[in-house]
Amino acid sequence: MASYALRRVLGAIPTLFIIITLAFFMMRLAPGGPFDSQRHLPPEIERNVAAAYDLDKPLYEQYFLYLDHLAHGDLGPSYKIKDFTVGQLIAAGFPVSAKLGLSAIFLALVFGIGLGVTAALYQNRMSDHAIMSVAMFGITIPNFVTAPLLTLLFGVYGLHFFGLDLSLPVAGWNGGALRNMILPVTVLALPQIAIIARLVRGSMVEVLHSNYVRTARAKGMPSHVIVTRHALRVALLPLVSYLGPAVAQLVTGSLIIEQIFQLPGIGRYFVIAAIDRDYTLVMGAMIFYAALIILFNLMADILYGVLDPRVSYNT
Repeated sequence: MASYALRRVLGAIPTLFIIITLAFFMMRLAPGGPFDSQRHLPPEIERNVAAAYDLDKPLYEQYFLYLDHLAHGDLGPSYKIKDFTVGQLIAAGFPVSAKLGLSAIFLALVFGIGLGVTAALYQNRMSDHAIMSVAMFGITIPNFVTAPLLTLLFGVYGLHFFGLDLSLPVAGWNGGALRNMILPVTVLALPQIAIIARLVRGSMVEVLHSNYVRTARAKGMPSHVIVTRHALRVALLPLVSYLGPAVAQLVTGSLIIEQIFQLPGIGRYFVIAAIDRDYTLVMGAMIFYAALIILFNLMADILYGVLDPRVSYNT
């Protein structure tokens, strides 16, 4: 398994190189620049600013300079957020995004797996249809619709239930306080719950109709033992494949959710950087995101082999 992981890491280097190259030239070729809003400055000051960030050099030379800095672990300074490097901004934003993302994926796994297994056990019954109908709504309704609705319900108007005030903060981080996390984590988790429920339900139905499960039932094995010890382990295999990119997306921040709830995560930094043409910050966020996707996909493949003994890493 160690040799397999090493091969995957070495194979990821060309992938990262292609991502860095495409992102670099796409950012530079996009209209506008990081200092367009400062056009009122005298021309000589503009030239000095461009020279300070190597923007006065030919594009190919900027590219090789960036690769050289990147090889030394330097993501460069932020063009718009003064006195901060890209590495410092990512280090500051990642814990916020990771806390939100991991909380959301935990809720999604707990409720999604539970609902998916329940729907599979009661296939084609009322509970199955109800769960899958709600899951379909959860998949089709985007976050930028769910977030304002929950904000209005629990924040602006305030929800009262049996005399209890259930209003919640609609913006701000406040050091990661639980009340501030409830709304954004819920909005992030809802579509994931729906997707996981459908994945688990479809896989579980197939496993429950397999020959080895029928044999276990014929031998008189209790249903809860069949589900928890035999069927569920195999039914989770498609979920493991899905979790790699899903976890990477959530822990690196949701662009929309962090912007709506004004959270200081990587996603919000990415949005601000893209609007302001902060080249280095956009590049740093994309490289960090790509690296996490590769890492989590590798972890998912290894976990896949743990759950399914038929998978071999020797070839």
